Amino acid sequence: MREIVLDTETTGFDPFSGDRIVEIGAVELMGHMATGKTYHQYINPERSMPDEAFQVHGLGDDFLRDKPKFAAVGQAFLDFIGDAKLVIHNAAFDMKFLNAELKWMNLPEIPYDRAIDTLEIARKRFPGSPASLDALCRRFGINNDARTLHGALLDSEILAEVYLELIGGRQPDFGLSTAGSQKSDTDLPDWTPRPRPTPLASRITDEEAQAHAAFVEKMGDAALWAKG
Repeated sequence: MREIVLDTETTGFDPFSGDRIVEIGAVELMGHMATGKTYHQYINPERSMPDEAFQVHGLGDDFLRDKPKFAAVGQAFLDFIGDAKLVIHNAAFDMKFLNAELKWMNLPEIPYDRAIDTLEIARKRFPGSPASLDALCRRFGINNDARTLHGALLDSEILAEVYLELIGGRQPDFGLSTAGSQKSDTDLPDWTPRPRPTPLASRITDEEAQAHAAFVEKMGDAALWAKG
């Protein structure tokens, strides 16, 4: 399963009031593991940088002046993300900007249902607790000392670690992987499970079985498992 952890930096809060994307950073995950592949691009916003935004990410007019415009990199960005799910902290914000930029280029917009919003996940898991990226780093013991300013690629790398913690930990195989073991598959014993000598007795009463059968019958075509 391919996923792209994504972050953007912008000139402000609203693309329809003239704000633009100035940086995109993305990290590729495969099966919830980082592959080492990344996408990173600074972008000339074709406008001046408001001081409020500069204080957030430190990307000023002089630095961005010689960077490519979004029209020159939009297709390469779409090629990188492909059809993967996009893991984003506060997805509504980034998706709004990305789709505005893509629309202005007459490129296909990204369906919102492709976004996995880690802010939403965090608020459901820890209701009432701070859910910013910095707060989640503190909760999970993730080192974010390098994050003195917002930066799209660094934030994506940190968010990838946060995301894996939110969904159950940074080792999806729970330590059961045989990687590093000296044994190969040919060294393992030829073992297959055998049926129990005496099957376990059913814990379902006759009344429960009849009630279940009646319930399934009422479901009709909705009972997918009953179809041949």
